[in-house]
Amino acid sequence: MLTHPTLDKLQALKFTGMLAALTDQMAMPDINDLSFEERLGLLVDREITERENRRLSNRLRRAKLKHNAALEDIDYQHPRGLDKGLIQALSACRWAQEHLNILITGPTGVGKTWLACALAQKACREGYTAQYIRLTRLLRELMVAKGDGRYPKLLANLAKVDVLILDDWGLMKLTAENRRDLLEIMEDRHDTRSTLATSQLPIEQWHDVIGDPTLADAILDRLVHSAYKINLRGDSMRKRQSKLTTTPQPE
Repeated sequence: MLTHPTLDKLQALKFTGMLAALTDQMAMPDINDLSFEERLGLLVDREITERENRRLSNRLRRAKLKHNAALEDIDYQHPRGLDKGLIQALSACRWAQEHLNILITGPTGVGKTWLACALAQKACREGYTAQYIRLTRLLRELMVAKGDGRYPKLLANLAKVDVLILDDWGLMKLTAENRRDLLEIMEDRHDTRSTLATSQLPIEQWHDVIGDPTLADAILDRLVHSAYKINLRGDSMRKRQSKLTTTPQPE
């Protein structure tokens, strides 16, 4: 059998998983103990695994998550009111499948953004697309996009993302233009995609931050009413980490 031409053809077809598996098989002295069907099955399994890994890597790269976080690494020892049962339920990603939102509130430093990224990372592992962006930056990008003609395309791209993280909700009062842009985003995603928002402000104060009562009602109706709510509390975890990493100075 001419193996080298076969390897070249697998490379040309970009079957890199099968190529690697076949190369490994050729180096195994007892590989002929396996039947043709068994060897072929191993080649196909390797190709499928490699393709799934590539797709996951691409989803995570496009998500641009702020933290390399995973739900398996959550610290439940730090007292911040995190419901382990709820997190375990959310880890199944039914919320993404059912197009539900997640709202995470609490003081600075309690891990809101980290938790949001961990939830989005798990969604990526389950085959969903995700994107992280701070709300203030997104609103600025939308304003610029109106000037250079990218506005419709930017809205369309946001509408396609399965899990959109809007970090630092409520850091600034919204202008009339901001409110209209935000309503467009929420309208496009309502009941079709999931939005994950984090904020230092309690949800009860979001209405005042948005400003206009009518638009605030419309925006929050699409965001809050079909959402899981996680309210974190306690001291900043950054302070705790600082204490753990500080080396005592000699007297």
